[in-house]
Amino acid sequence: MESYDVTIIGAGVVGCAVAREASRLSLRIAVLEKELDVACGNSSRNTGMLHAGFTYAPGSLKAACAVEGNQEFDQVAEELDVPFKRTGKLVVGFDEKDEANILKFKRIGEINGVKGMEMIDRKQMDAIDPNAGGSFAMYVPSSGILDPMQYTIALAENACKNGVSFRFGHRVERIDRLEDGWMIHTSQGDVRTKWVINCAGMYASQISAMLGYPDYPVRGFKGEYYVLDKKAGRNMPIPIYPAPNEKGGFATHATPTIDGNVLIGPDSYLTDDFEDYKVTKEHMDGLYRDGLKMFKEMKREYFIRNFAGIRWKIYDPATGENKDFVLESDDANPFTVNLVGIESPGITCALPLARRAVAILREKEQPAPNPDFNPRREGIRRFSEMSLAEKEAAVAADPNYGEIICRCETVTRAEILKAIHNPLGVHTVTGIKNRTRATMGRCQGGYCETRITQMIEEELGILETEVRYSKAGSYMFTGKVR
Repeated sequence: MESYDVTIIGAGVVGCAVAREASRLSLRIAVLEKELDVACGNSSRNTGMLHAGFTYAPGSLKAACAVEGNQEFDQVAEELDVPFKRTGKLVVGFDEKDEANILKFKRIGEINGVKGMEMIDRKQMDAIDPNAGGSFAMYVPSSGILDPMQYTIALAENACKNGVSFRFGHRVERIDRLEDGWMIHTSQGDVRTKWVINCAGMYASQISAMLGYPDYPVRGFKGEYYVLDKKAGRNMPIPIYPAPNEKGGFATHATPTIDGNVLIGPDSYLTDDFEDYKVTKEHMDGLYRDGLKMFKEMKREYFIRNFAGIRWKIYDPATGENKDFVLESDDANPFTVNLVGIESPGITCALPLARRAVAILREKEQPAPNPDFNPRREGIRRFSEMSLAEKEAAVAADPNYGEIICRCETVTRAEILKAIHNPLGVHTVTGIKNRTRATMGRCQGGYCETRITQMIEEELGILETEVRYSKAGSYMFTGKVR
């Protein structure tokens, strides 16, 4: 039976941020994740925005963590070697109602400490992005874009290098209190631990109840997205959001990705299914109509993929109002930190939330610092982003850089090999995809996916029937293929 000082449940962006922050301490730490990789839930099914913090109630945990996370992210991205651009954001309006709502949230942003927001007219908008819709806008210079999957992977790899153990395929089934800690019963056996930190994302309310906290009422706001080809991305330098409604929610927006694509979405509607990731023609058609209002280059010829995500919000059943993030710890449930309802802007808030969670642990345990902690992590260097001289040097040093596996994204054999031998020991096809962008281009893996599968077989010495696409049971092949 495995035994740890601290066990974190959930390897989404918040769980991985908590793992990285906890690895600053001399403790035995594990992360339990039901899937076969990090960021398999809603940490990867979002817009990839670094939010500024102007739509969250002053004094709320959301507001404090969003502003804090935004302002520190240049340093975080540099330490973890993740791509990031502080693009700014245009919040566009068309009429007097839009203007009133934008000004309302501009004032809220100023109270929260968001810096540099200003109202601009159409002429000023054209200087920033002539393809943006609207007659006027609020320009928010502190907003930015990042790859949420790369960020979560980087947090996890840095935590792993600093001594944290990641246990994939460990679905938590029951938790029992012990005199000096907890026994966690998982699908892969029991784990004994002193501390439990609940970062289970969409399932956090269920884990909360297992620990003795409330089974918080949550509801899922599902949103669907279009992914547009990089040809569209050439015409979009900045995220374009419509004016928020009275409660601070946004309708469909258009956002460039850190890699040059464009996301159109999400829309928003309720779902009861925790993993309802299907997309529908009805909502895709609505995204197309609404996307045209934000981005004039919204063309069907650019569509290459779609996906959906779900924001699980805590709400008050009596009033129907959505509630703030929950981060709590009490003596009635000793040796626990409970995080529930961490939805948007969870990416932006991940490290600030992690610091607050680990501060509780520090106060109670007063553990020694980890003398070997290193905040830096080196990612997989992309051949597509190298200069000609750098490419020539890379091929000379490693001939595997001279073979292109994914043509659309110009991903080389060397990059695929580095991804297969990643620090976390993840070996799914989507794990390779999320680490290299192979299969994310125009053909969506039509050329390279089988080659990647073959490389996984050869490098790990396994059969083709053992290679999985993403989840447990998602086997690529059931037998021999030509």
